[in-house]
Amino acid sequence: MKVVFSEPASTKTGAVAVLVMEGGKLGTAAAALDKSTKGALSKAIKVSRFNGKKDQMLEVVAPTGISNSRVVLIGAGDGLEATDWQAQGGRLVQRLNASGEKDATVRLDADIEEVADGAANLGFGALLRSYRFEKYKTQSDADSRPSLKRLGVHVKGASTARRRFQPLHRVADGVFETRNLVSEPPNQIYPESLAEEAKGLSKLGVKVEVLGEKQMEKLGMGALLGVGRGSLRESQLIVMQWNGGARSKPPIAFVGKGVTFDSGGLSLKPAAAMMEMKWDMGGSGVVIGLMRALAGRKAKANVVGIVGAVENMPGGAAQRPGDIVKTLSGQTVEVLNTDAEGRLVLADALWYTQERFKPSMMIDLATLTGAIMIALGTEYAGLFSNDEDLADALVAAGAKTGEKLWRMPLGGSYDKMLRTDAADMKNIGDRNGGACSAAQFLSRFVNKTKWAHLDIAGVTWVSKESPTVPKGASGYGVRLLDQFVRDQAE
Repeated sequence: MKVVFSEPASTKTGAVAVLVMEGGKLGTAAAALDKSTKGALSKAIKVSRFNGKKDQMLEVVAPTGISNSRVVLIGAGDGLEATDWQAQGGRLVQRLNASGEKDATVRLDADIEEVADGAANLGFGALLRSYRFEKYKTQSDADSRPSLKRLGVHVKGASTARRRFQPLHRVADGVFETRNLVSEPPNQIYPESLAEEAKGLSKLGVKVEVLGEKQMEKLGMGALLGVGRGSLRESQLIVMQWNGGARSKPPIAFVGKGVTFDSGGLSLKPAAAMMEMKWDMGGSGVVIGLMRALAGRKAKANVVGIVGAVENMPGGAAQRPGDIVKTLSGQTVEVLNTDAEGRLVLADALWYTQERFKPSMMIDLATLTGAIMIALGTEYAGLFSNDEDLADALVAAGAKTGEKLWRMPLGGSYDKMLRTDAADMKNIGDRNGGACSAAQFLSRFVNKTKWAHLDIAGVTWVSKESPTVPKGASGYGVRLLDQFVRDQAE
């Protein structure tokens, strides 16, 4: 779908959408249309439950007096914030696709405060909602296919709106990259192919290097490599660098768990749970998508993205419960459950990142525990951090983008859960507080670096759509972390 911005003008074909304020007060463009239709819009409002609230829409089909196919009234409430504009843009696309419209125009009132920003965010939300992953469908129901090909936005100061939309468009590219990677089946996305996808970012100016198993063995990444022993696929460490800031500034680092398929290893998952494990690489998908977004919009920041990519499979060479591995940090881990593998991958990836790049701060993302879903459901990702300012900045970025975080605890009691007589630590804690003990495990591999861990298990794949997120891979994290980079480094 294409989003086009232009100066206000009459539109005689396709659908047209206009704003209505709280209490059913027509905006300037809506009032003009109401006059042309001899009060049809006012009448429609009176006989409906629509009253202009910011989460409402009302569709009026082909009213007499205009040649447009339909009018959509968009609730603006008492004013729309950026995420409200995005949500209404997404709802509009959803509604117009359901109606079979191919072309539509939104007429925005010139007297709205920050109308250019509103127009840009409406277009952003519309674009996010237009996403579909149908790469492998050879047959589909014509009635379910998206129909909308073009969304025009008429706004005074169209050039300003267009300019503000461009970086948002690049962020949408990053979100789509993440959604695509997470949606791909595991026979298509595995460590080597994930690395190839990352290499494609070099066209945007991202420096990409890939470490294979021999290089990681030489470095001493026993924890990461142990996870992939049972797979025929070679494990990879993907290193991405975007240098858009001053040379003197240390980078912000993002580290993603890239378990491209998680069978559980010898601690085999139940069949029903295994069907969803193609998206256990969700953290890596976010990091790659974020790097695309930052490079696409030419972010004035230095950023490093690291992905530990493995496939966790049973096999003759697979890691066994009871094995002890030596991590890159020199610490040893007794592996009591091979299905607690993500923390092993991240242990080496985090240590490598802080040791090589000396980042100002380091954030990892992982679909790490089912326990975080029990605690927070699917509305929030879990946030763990060793730095108050970093945690606060992430929560603030989440509030701005609608990708919400909830702070979870770390502490000595969780650390005690990791004690074992056989090694420096074990890879599982108690059944209770599983998300916390997993995060506590990771904290042992960040040294003194400011660090945060985002457990995104509950938000990476959604079964219930929202205005800007269709069912399936959500792309959660790209918008959040792009905003975080803007706030902290630009």
